[in-house]
Amino acid sequence: MAEIVRQAEDVLPRLKALEPRIRRVLRRTRELVPLDRVQEMDRASMRWLVRQPGRNIAERAGASQRILATVRRENFDTPENRALHAYVRLASDVAREWMQEHPRAKASKRYMEVDAFGRFCKTFSRMLAELEVRVADTGIVPNYVLMQDPGYRAIYEAWRRLLEEDKVLDDLWAWQAETWTDFAVLAMVLAIDELEESELVAQSPIVWRAEASLGRWFEQDRPIAVFWLKNTGRIVEVQARPEAPGTLLALARAHVSLRITDISRAELPRRVAVWTPHTMERFDLSQAVLRANDRLAEIQPFGQTEVLRNGLILTPSHGQFEKHSATSPRTHVDAIAFEAFGDGLRSGLEAIRAFARSEIYRAGP
Repeated sequence: MAEIVRQAEDVLPRLKALEPRIRRVLRRTRELVPLDRVQEMDRASMRWLVRQPGRNIAERAGASQRILATVRRENFDTPENRALHAYVRLASDVAREWMQEHPRAKASKRYMEVDAFGRFCKTFSRMLAELEVRVADTGIVPNYVLMQDPGYRAIYEAWRRLLEEDKVLDDLWAWQAETWTDFAVLAMVLAIDELEESELVAQSPIVWRAEASLGRWFEQDRPIAVFWLKNTGRIVEVQARPEAPGTLLALARAHVSLRITDISRAELPRRVAVWTPHTMERFDLSQAVLRANDRLAEIQPFGQTEVLRNGLILTPSHGQFEKHSATSPRTHVDAIAFEAFGDGLRSGLEAIRAFARSEIYRAGP
């Protein structure tokens, strides 16, 4: 359940209970007050009075019969109300974004609750603006009311949770390349798992973190998955960010690889380099696959204890599925641009599955 949906259920009753009793303070100001209504004067107002012409107070009050005096006025611009104002503005924006992202849920109860919550927050924000309540900064230190008053404390905690949701999105934007690599690894695991004879014999446990660390959202041992192809007699390992990548994989600058072992033949295990570049815009995939293939051809003389001749590029397609390949006498590289959802993801998984078949069932080193 999205945080804004949860708050639409839990926080809305608290907001409605808080609306008629929002805190106010009486602050002293100096104003011209009719003589019969003067209740308090301070030093500044008395100095003003003695400077006025006249022999007595009535004459000094002039034709309007008003003098400068101290009055107390209600003021709503308190720290707790500023935090409340900041919350209802943020909640209104988040509710609107959630409804735009879920247009198919218009007939659902959740959609109607979020809609009502967003409209109430928008009206509440307008009322606080009319009362001249400013908007609090995100880094404020909570005062006694925000910590001890049940209503204000619930609003403050809900505000912090919405801000944390924004922080998650900020982290995703900041670490898109790392997040895309994690996504590509999981896509490869799913594609190999769907092969007809593939059997998952070992998988490292994936531990999801509460927040990203250096762009990574989960932890796992290496390799992340080991598949046994029972009819072909081969073992396929999916390795992500290996601690000891080997000479060829390090020279290829690839963070992900497939390791294919044929248990029936006394040959070195084959590696397949997997690059996961992430860009904000489409780039020339046909040129990228040629450069990657040239790179593999250049590093072949260093392969004394391992075999790495083929590679795969996985990159976001930005709306248009794309596939290219490049071949030389000893090396081959495929490139696939696909989406993270919908038909683009389906086409990408099919292309990854086809590449995995070609590598797994390929004869020879």
